[in-house]
Amino acid sequence: MLKNTLLYTGKAKSVYTTDNPDLLILVFRDDASAFNGEKIAQLDRKGKVNNLFNAFIMEKLAEAGIETHFEKLINPSEVLVKRLDMIPVECVIRNYAAGSLCRRLGVEEGKVLTPPTFELFFKDDALGDPMVNESQSIALGWATAEQLEQMKVLTYQVNQVLTDLFEQGGMLLVDFKLEFGVFHDRIVLGDEFSPDGCRLWDKETKKKLDKDRFRQGLGDVVEAYEEVATRLGINLDSI
Repeated sequence: MLKNTLLYTGKAKSVYTTDNPDLLILVFRDDASAFNGEKIAQLDRKGKVNNLFNAFIMEKLAEAGIETHFEKLINPSEVLVKRLDMIPVECVIRNYAAGSLCRRLGVEEGKVLTPPTFELFFKDDALGDPMVNESQSIALGWATAEQLEQMKVLTYQVNQVLTDLFEQGGMLLVDFKLEFGVFHDRIVLGDEFSPDGCRLWDKETKKKLDKDRFRQGLGDVVEAYEEVATRLGINLDSI
């Protein structure tokens, strides 16, 4: 598979076209970014850890019958994926109160949310990824009602699979975001699932093992990511 032209550069990944119009190559970089790019840094090994972590999670989701854009690992920092027509709406599940939910509603961090909440956010860095609803998403042409319903169902399915998975590693899946796209008329999970896009706490101590370590200046960011990988049995030297 030939890596051709650079298609897009995001906060932590670069996207390249290939000689197959249905496939892309994602390159996971060592960049870390928070607060819509206001805080940035280079963290050694981060790209490799997130790439291998994401591959492991995508394979677990595929085993559970959830279609993803993941095709195969190419090397420690690159992965081959389906080329999706991305829907510009993020799906967020919250099992425990944290982050913006606490700031918006004055809820104590760590409060159990029963049932888990489901939220939508419009992907636009310039606007700060504002929270939106289904009606707005449909009216503005970002997604159809049917697509949004499929995205919601799939997000809850992912939550069940991964809540159980992280529980086995002694961790709480606090919240996470997912992005979806369309591939040959099918809704498919895209982007990535790594500690960059979710919150993970140690079940007993509530130690934060995710990107909040970077946001809040707690240090040992990549070390925390590697700890999560080790708990899940991910071999970070597999390639």
